[in-house]
Amino acid sequence: MTSVFDHAWLTGVFGDRHVAAHLSAEVQLAHMLRIEAAHSRSLGNEAAARAIETAQLRPEDLAEGTAKDGVPVPQLVRCLKAQISPELHGDIHRGLTSQDVMDTAFILSLKDILPIFRQGLIALQADLAQLTQAHGAASLMGRTRMQAALPITVADRIATWRMPLERHLARLDEVCARVLCVQCGGPVGLGADGAALAAALGLAEPDKCWHAMRDGFAELANWLSLVSGSLGKMGMDISLMTQQGVDEMRLRAGGSSSAMPHKQNPILAELLVTLARYNSVQLAGMHQALIHEQERSGAAWALEWMILPAMLHSTARGLRAAQELLAQVETIGS
Repeated sequence: MTSVFDHAWLTGVFGDRHVAAHLSAEVQLAHMLRIEAAHSRSLGNEAAARAIETAQLRPEDLAEGTAKDGVPVPQLVRCLKAQISPELHGDIHRGLTSQDVMDTAFILSLKDILPIFRQGLIALQADLAQLTQAHGAASLMGRTRMQAALPITVADRIATWRMPLERHLARLDEVCARVLCVQCGGPVGLGADGAALAAALGLAEPDKCWHAMRDGFAELANWLSLVSGSLGKMGMDISLMTQQGVDEMRLRAGGSSSAMPHKQNPILAELLVTLARYNSVQLAGMHQALIHEQERSGAAWALEWMILPAMLHSTARGLRAAQELLAQVETIGS
């Protein structure tokens, strides 16, 4: 088995095709070529930029070189120079380093992915508002420490699912402002002004290159875990509310059992709990990735590649699963 996010059948549970597309090797390669072309253009070499834009490269062209170099960019540059006239080579990748290209390519993917999260949060808030309108006046037993306490309304319960989403939307604006920045520091982070490259790519220019300052990615990971955690709380509540003998919520559909056909398992509700727990564990790894030695770390940098894309997948799937789950609700409360 590879990853649950792209496994042949488990992707039906855990995968999100929109995030998968934006993080695919094909899209990352296209972003790297766009960055290289924009950089050559910022150096005043339009011919080199156009040559890069018309170069023919496939992700598999980078595989062998990446295995040797640990990053794809040296092989990318070799492939470009093999296709482009030698008199243009001087302005191909001049002043950049591999981290500039790879970090900025990932940021370009985030620029496309984060609006998906925004749309998902807004849609989920609307679904919860509709659920409140339909069922909010009904009664529920309030429970503390999983024991019956005092009566509440369905609206009271739903408010605890909805209100954190409003705060996550506000936080997302702050995260985007700090994360969607170009990387243009050169070999040791003292590279030329990245304003032209930032403008060409539609990204912000940071005060200083962030090769070894990874707090932006850690903040993003924290935000992803917060969103997943809020969805996990909703999933946990719904799992308990649909439990036989409690029967505070009825869903139109559930997962079947191979041995007990009378059961309807709350698959989507349980999935929200799983994804929340997964992201909370990954967050610790992203905090480990903050520890960069000197001006660049190979080890900490590579750790981000393993963790952050998976957290993006998990959060995207959680937002979609939450909407699917709410669409299954038939009744709540009494």
